[in-house]
Amino acid sequence: MMETTVSEKKNSVKKAKESTTRNLAIGMVLFVVAVGVIFSVLSNKTNSHVAIPSSVSATDGYGIVFNKDAKTRIDIWEDFQCPHCREFEDIAGNYLNGLIRAGKIKAVFHPMTFIGPESILAASAAACTADNGKFLDMHTALYNNQPGSENSGTWTNATLKLLAITAGDTSKRTQSCIDAGKYTKWTNNVEADAAKKNVNSTPTLFINGVQLNQAHYLDLAALKKDLAAAGVK
Repeated sequence: MMETTVSEKKNSVKKAKESTTRNLAIGMVLFVVAVGVIFSVLSNKTNSHVAIPSSVSATDGYGIVFNKDAKTRIDIWEDFQCPHCREFEDIAGNYLNGLIRAGKIKAVFHPMTFIGPESILAASAAACTADNGKFLDMHTALYNNQPGSENSGTWTNATLKLLAITAGDTSKRTQSCIDAGKYTKWTNNVEADAAKKNVNSTPTLFINGVQLNQAHYLDLAALKKDLAAAGVK
């Protein structure tokens, strides 16, 4: 009968370990793929049972709506931590706010949150001010006070409550809304709708359902021409 040598035992143990490691690696890859598939499926689903801001509906992609009956519609997907969104706000914010306040456009804001947890807090806080008619002011304040780095710990409920006050919203209802994170789950619906529309970057703009040329995002003259072509005077 043949004997198993020490060297053969070591080789056998080594092969067994390699096989185990390989199987574990394959298992982990399959697990990651499975989680990715599950997350993708879940991220595309909306939840009709979560609290949503007063001006929000599924029909408008769960965005915050102004002037629902205006003929020209602009949809803005943004993330309050997004540096390019701040650039867009710096260039076009005052112009668009003027059109909104004058009732010339239907504006739908879709606050996205893919950058991280502070995006969720900021979007929820902005939605809280929307219930009190102060969304545009809070929108401006968030970009004017955007932290230098993402998810740095700067935006907390406490700091966002103070920011709401500086934006002119001193109501206790808004303060309680921010503290409670009332609309944090609503942001999932915004993300899910964005995924259905293949919106995967910010800022992204649509005018009357047609995506705007990205080169026009930071060109106010071009944006004005686009809106004029859509009927805005």
